[in-house]
Amino acid sequence: MTHPSDLDERTLLADTSITRGRSGGPGGQHRNKVETHITMLHRPTGTTAKAGERRSQDENKRVALFRLRLALALAVRTKRSQQSALWTGRLAKGRLRCNSAHRDFPSLIAEALDWLDQSDWDGKHAAAQLGLSSSQLVKFVKAYPPAFVRWNEERSTRGLGPLR
Repeated sequence: MTHPSDLDERTLLADTSITRGRSGGPGGQHRNKVETHITMLHRPTGTTAKAGERRSQDENKRVALFRLRLALALAVRTKRSQQSALWTGRLAKGRLRCNSAHRDFPSLIAEALDWLDQSDWDGKHAAAQLGLSSSQLVKFVKAYPPAFVRWNEERSTRGLGPLR
């Protein structure tokens, strides 16, 4: 099964409702009179993302889509049997190379969380499955703070101490 954050843009948007609206607050007349605010709802999962800080509807749509991919990475778990080609292509000498603003980042976060979930949130086991050290996995997941919070919440429910 393909993770929703891995879907190409057209396929993901086909399952997504987009609502346009006005943004309130500071920003002048343009912001208050033009419908540049974007809200996206991924219908199969009920996951939402919003963007309204840019002046252009197209820019806000791009930002909202990236945020939707991140939200899906956090919310949806899939079963993995091996590392994805994307993961192995980004892995070099035990380190994962991907900036948190890159288009691939949500898919990689989703994969890391999937492996953590399959490993009962044991970082050492998940890191071994992913070809990383435990510290590299922690560093990567920390790049998206909500994912790191989720990991610590899962650890807490199992009576384990928080990661730092």
